[in-house]
Amino acid sequence: MQVPIQISFRNCEPSEQIRSEIEKEAQHLEKFYNRITACNVAVTAPNLLHHRQGGLFKIDLRIALPQHKDIIVNKTHGDVHQHEHISVAIRDAFAAAQRQVEDAVRHMRGDVKQDLAPDRGRVSKLIAGEDYGFIETSDGREIYFHRNSVLDDAFDRLRVGAEVRFVEEAGEKGSQASTVRLAA
Repeated sequence: MQVPIQISFRNCEPSEQIRSEIEKEAQHLEKFYNRITACNVAVTAPNLLHHRQGGLFKIDLRIALPQHKDIIVNKTHGDVHQHEHISVAIRDAFAAAQRQVEDAVRHMRGDVKQDLAPDRGRVSKLIAGEDYGFIETSDGREIYFHRNSVLDDAFDRLRVGAEVRFVEEAGEKGSQASTVRLAA
């Protein structure tokens, strides 16, 4: 990290054991992306004055990456009683951070699939008894589809000229529709 890790404690005394665990987890994060610029950690112990039983530790993280928005982990796990143990709370917080760092790295590399909005077209042919047909796209191309690609068991309700939404993908013999849905 370019800036030393910042650790703050709330409702508890600073502990070298806790600092060591946090530093170990932060170093582990750098295996997934070695250009992390900063990591701020806030350890909040349960306020036992307001609880009759042991409370839950909360670990807040803010991790700065170059050319990406900061990664924030500040979930409250009210039903995870294992967070009564600070080591578990630390591990879970950094595991959540790791998933976000991995997602950020994929995004920065351009490895993230874009959500494809379904295309619109019209059924141009239905091959009787063969369970397939073709969709004419708005640009005049024909896209193959099979009965199994039609959602909601609607293949038998399809008619030539019916407007459909579909997702196009590359097939063995050219373009095909992976999902077809009657347009509403």
